Amino acid sequence: MSTTTEKVTPTSINLHQKSRLLEIGFSDGKTFSLPCEYLRVFSPAAEVRIATKPVHGKAEVNISRIEQKGNYALQLFFDDGHETGIYSWDTLYQLGDDYDQNWAAYLQKLKEFNLDRSETGPDYHSGETSINILYFMRLANIAGKDTETVVIPDSVNTVTALLSWLRARGEQWNEEFNDERVQVTINKNFAEPSTPIEQGDEVAIVPRGQQL
Repeated sequence: MSTTTEKVTPTSINLHQKSRLLEIGFSDGKTFSLPCEYLRVFSPAAEVRIATKPVHGKAEVNISRIEQKGNYALQLFFDDGHETGIYSWDTLYQLGDDYDQNWAAYLQKLKEFNLDRSETGPDYHSGETSINILYFMRLANIAGKDTETVVIPDSVNTVTALLSWLRARGEQWNEEFNDERVQVTINKNFAEPSTPIEQGDEVAIVPRGQQL
């Protein structure tokens, strides 16, 4: 693993969505072109770091939005709904500097778990992870329906991840489906942010202060 002797900061940040690359130039003169897939599977988010299996099926993932967090990090919003990773300057620099060895280790780990980079790889199970979502009050107006059955990606495995995934649908969704503005039940039991979501669950989402 590489180490840095001086504090480095970005001098340029450019997202190339067509080629799915995030290009970052640093103050020491180094420039890295980091694939969105690489950034997604090496997300510093807690749910990624503690997972036993590597994140997989992200060959086509893209970054939909970037927000700078103060003068120390970027928050990356991926089009699969993942947005909980905060990438510090040091993290981005290390990911760039250690790209070759990190990627080789990742590919090896995929082999060990018999997983694939593609969504249609050996671990893909189309239609198996589906849930029924019930919308109440103004949330039903935003959704345009009271209920829908959706197939969710592997990364949407908790209440927090589901709300994040739904917020990526648009501006109104982003505002109204904030964790602090809604309450969630799973199979008619009140859920916590970390409550797992599994195949066949009935998930009800209601504005806080309203009765189900």
